[in-house]
Amino acid sequence: MKRVMLLSVFAFSTIITLAQNVNWVERNGALKVVGGKILNRKNIEPQLRGISLSWSIWGGKKYYNQDVVNWLKSDFNINLLRVSMAVQPDNGYLQDPIGQEKLITETIDAAIKRNLYVLIDWHDHHADEHLDQSKMFFAKMAKRYAGKPNIIYEIFNEPEKIAWQTVKDYAVQVIAEIRKYDAENVIVVGSPHWDQDIDVVAKDPIKGFSNIAYSFHFYASEPSHQEVLMRRADNAISAGLPIFVTEWGVGEANGDGVFDTSKTNKWFSWMEKNKLSWANWNITDKKETTALLMPGASLKGRWKPEMLSPAGKYIRTKLRNLNK
Repeated sequence: MKRVMLLSVFAFSTIITLAQNVNWVERNGALKVVGGKILNRKNIEPQLRGISLSWSIWGGKKYYNQDVVNWLKSDFNINLLRVSMAVQPDNGYLQDPIGQEKLITETIDAAIKRNLYVLIDWHDHHADEHLDQSKMFFAKMAKRYAGKPNIIYEIFNEPEKIAWQTVKDYAVQVIAEIRKYDAENVIVVGSPHWDQDIDVVAKDPIKGFSNIAYSFHFYASEPSHQEVLMRRADNAISAGLPIFVTEWGVGEANGDGVFDTSKTNKWFSWMEKNKLSWANWNITDKKETTALLMPGASLKGRWKPEMLSPAGKYIRTKLRNLNK
């Protein structure tokens, strides 16, 4: 009996190890948008699932390193990493373009080395006010990563109280800049009202470019992010709009608040049913509901269970079970 149990444990461990060594980019190849869906080279929805690093300043900055990327791949079993480059706050890209570019490209390169997909996120609520800087940045990224199927460009994180036409006008110019150097890789465009008015976007999507998707964000325990918000997204999906959940959290919209597992499970099931790719917010050790780490967690990964927050344990379990 002991021998049988040992063999079973060994077999299970082997399955987990093999799953965590998957070359996700080799499996799926370059992504594309066809018929309102994000597809892989086999015309199948790959459903990428992963984690978002926090703002590349403040406390989240210290987790932008190769050790953390390696741990997220080998232990959390991510196949997608979101690199959230801060733009407007102090020490962000507007003030320190050289430092921020170096930090994120080193992290992106580490993720590419581990065969992960990477969202390059212009983490800005007012990107329309920084069009020239955005065009310059994404031109550099497109020149550097053209031909790398790992790369996904996220060009406007959470537009605030801005009309869709304003976001669209900005996006068309940035997309055109990227397409000068990278004709194929998927570009994700932000949606108005913190990426919630996805139904508005569905009525007037961008035309004239291929492989364009749109971001949708929610916080699973936020009272205002329940049936009404889910219905907006359902309407957009029904209208044929390709959606990417580039950010979501288990808590409330401020990143803190309640972790309602019932509401979170409902949202999670909704993403799975619709085969939506997603990145969970976020890798930081801030004392906050959506932070995946406990205060003082190692800067090099290798986090023991007690170093994971309730959100961290929940997300880690989901990723290890689903990314196979």
